[in-house]
Amino acid sequence: MSSTTIHLTKATFTLSAPDIRKLPEDSGIEVAFAGRSNAGKSSALNTLTNQRGLARISKTPGRTQLINVFEIGNNNRLIDLPGYGFAKVPLEMKKKWQKALGEYLEKRESLKGLVVLMDIRHPLKDLDMDLIEWAVDSELPVLALLTKADKLSQGKRSAEVLKVKKVLAELNGDIRVQAFSSLKRTGVEQANTVICDWFSAGIEP
Repeated sequence: MSSTTIHLTKATFTLSAPDIRKLPEDSGIEVAFAGRSNAGKSSALNTLTNQRGLARISKTPGRTQLINVFEIGNNNRLIDLPGYGFAKVPLEMKKKWQKALGEYLEKRESLKGLVVLMDIRHPLKDLDMDLIEWAVDSELPVLALLTKADKLSQGKRSAEVLKVKKVLAELNGDIRVQAFSSLKRTGVEQANTVICDWFSAGIEP
């Protein structure tokens, strides 16, 4: 194992790309963040990197229309994928986002881990399950972050996490499930550890 230490706090914005052809060279290691447009993806990225303004937060879900790239050094990158599943955008725009999302997931060789963000109150929608099942079929590790955990009581939060774990266990993949709150910083340390382990596992000794 390499002694190289990964620090998500070093993340810096590199570029926004409309499709994979505009991304950096397909080398190194990438961990991608994906989720429905209202799942709190930008907030989670900002919280995990401890940078308030790294990923833009919009009051209007569906703002992330491009693939956003954040460098964290040593050819390691965090990738913010276009949000999916939001109804209030034009169909043509939605198709364009989905094409960029699908191409990235299917063709990007440097992708080594997928963080799927879901509102803890409404997890495992059809598109979420499609994404997680695809990752399992591709033998890609998944971290399912159940966001906005502060919206539920401790008891309901624990029950929801157990319910999601039970459903996803049936897929027999490398899937971890974690309650997460950007507001209360719930689950931040655990999520950070999983993501940094993915980067470290992919570094040549």
